Amino acid sequence: MNYVKIILLLSFTIFIDCDDGSNINENTPIEPTENLTGSGYFEYSDYTPFGGSVLKIHYYIPNNTTSSTKILFVFHGNGRNAMDYRDAMISKSNQYNFIVVAPEFSSTNFPGGDAYNLGNVYEDGDNPSPSSLNPEPEWTFSVIEPLFDYIKNLINNSTLKYHIFGHSAGGQFAHRFLMFKPTAQVDKIIVSAPGWYTSTDYNAVFPYGFSNSILENIVLGDLFDKQLTLLIGDLDNDPDSGSLRHNQFADAQGLHRFERAQYFYNKAATLSADNNVEFQWSLEINPGANHNFILASNKAADLIFN
Repeated sequence: MNYVKIILLLSFTIFIDCDDGSNINENTPIEPTENLTGSGYFEYSDYTPFGGSVLKIHYYIPNNTTSSTKILFVFHGNGRNAMDYRDAMISKSNQYNFIVVAPEFSSTNFPGGDAYNLGNVYEDGDNPSPSSLNPEPEWTFSVIEPLFDYIKNLINNSTLKYHIFGHSAGGQFAHRFLMFKPTAQVDKIIVSAPGWYTSTDYNAVFPYGFSNSILENIVLGDLFDKQLTLLIGDLDNDPDSGSLRHNQFADAQGLHRFERAQYFYNKAATLSADNNVEFQWSLEINPGANHNFILASNKAADLIFN
């Protein structure tokens, strides 16, 4: 049974001219169609285990799209500001001609790090147990693949895979999405500046590593074969940055995001070498960049599409 249900919204729309070429009213939800261009959003609902709440899907469709135009999923940070993240990609979308899809995982509908950063895999992600493992249809990660297929159908798009860019909390969501959804239709993925990671470490307890979770059974070949780029600004090195988690487990990865990114990458590279598994990941240091999501967005688009 398909666990994702869609509310189709019928409404009168007032059209306006926008700088991005859009004729969509941002105050009115409207689903994209094959011939629609510009910015907008629609409402995708009855997915979450939090009372059938609505998930806003912000999008941008450039001019001159075809059935083979690439799709980029953008995962926002802890500010839950999906529209801002979408807007940060508009210039690059026009430059490289790709479609932006930015789901809004609001704190009301996806409360705390358990429901967003950790994908709602466990009722309490910091204390996982077999009894508290949620059914896979209830994982936040489980909305992405059906959403991709749904949007493709709306706009008559035939691409087989999508790209991902996730920054900060969105970077946490993105790298764990790959771990828990190994068969996802993902092409290139940019994991940008998470505050901390689920490291590829069988000795570290989840959510800091694989131990005591279903990731103990992960197939490393599937994980390391993904085209993952870990993006970090060389100035993203403030140990007192807001919302940066500090405890003995997080601090074992480093004291700030720049150190933790290198720890995560090196741990994965070592594990792949020790197991003689092909390693497709890369580490990209963004010179002069701090934790600014706009700088990260521009760099990520260049890495994916240039």
